[in-house]
Amino acid sequence: MIVVSNTSPLNYLILIEAVHLLPSLFGTIIIPLAVRDELSDRLAPDPVRHWIMQKPAWLLVQEVMSSNDIGPNLLHRGEHEAISLAIQSSADLIILDERVARKVAESCGLRVTGTLGLLNFAGQRGLLNIPQVVERLKRTSFRATPAMYKWLLNQHPDHTP
Repeated sequence: MIVVSNTSPLNYLILIEAVHLLPSLFGTIIIPLAVRDELSDRLAPDPVRHWIMQKPAWLLVQEVMSSNDIGPNLLHRGEHEAISLAIQSSADLIILDERVARKVAESCGLRVTGTLGLLNFAGQRGLLNIPQVVERLKRTSFRATPAMYKWLLNQHPDHTP
């Protein structure tokens, strides 16, 4: 399975200590150079910068060969490159959190999930405790509505306090 990720999902999975789920779920994850650069930016949280400096073997960094004319002026560089790389590599899935980027990716025919979708998928496979992970995620700058958190918790009623 070919899976491409943008910056945000990796950032939050690192911060909530759940990034180890990715190889368990998908094997290899591919990111473009722009995403690597964003993860290693001096403004990125320390754990994120340290993680990308010692990136795991299951994370591949690839250059985008041709920049697709997608979502001009709507997307950040990392989002644009991630979507272009997903198209270029005929990815089975792209991991994006930002609403506009998700809409652009879907309009390009890509299958999309985000951080909460990944957590749900991992929870369905018994790889983590959803209530604990939701509490950790709420302590970050991740933006989700209370309804989105409730949805995730309701998907796993046997683990909800």
